[in-house]
Amino acid sequence: MNENIKEFAVQKAKELMNASTCCPEAKAAVQNWLDALGTDREAEQTRTFLAELEMDIVTADGLIAFAGSEAGERVFGKEMAKNIAAHGRELKAAGAAYCDCPACSAVAAILEKKDELL
Repeated sequence: MNENIKEFAVQKAKELMNASTCCPEAKAAVQNWLDALGTDREAEQTRTFLAELEMDIVTADGLIAFAGSEAGERVFGKEMAKNIAAHGRELKAAGAAYCDCPACSAVAAILEKKDELL
């Protein structure tokens, strides 16, 4: 793995871990990956880390659907859920594939380098 790519991924992984929108599973995957860097577990943990990120990133359509659901209203509150759904529609109209929250933005940046990380 190229050191510049690794440094970039570490930076983005730490951003992900510190994002308020990061789920516990992604935080654990980040920590496990960071702990494995430079060890004989690095390749395995890199694959596990990237697989977790691929499962966790929220598409623009997924954001719209969740924010527009009863579950989304329970999580965000009715008014905020309506605003988030509208934001998701704006993202989709602009051609964005993914949610632009801090966690999804960090994940998208890491996944753009997936081939170089493997």
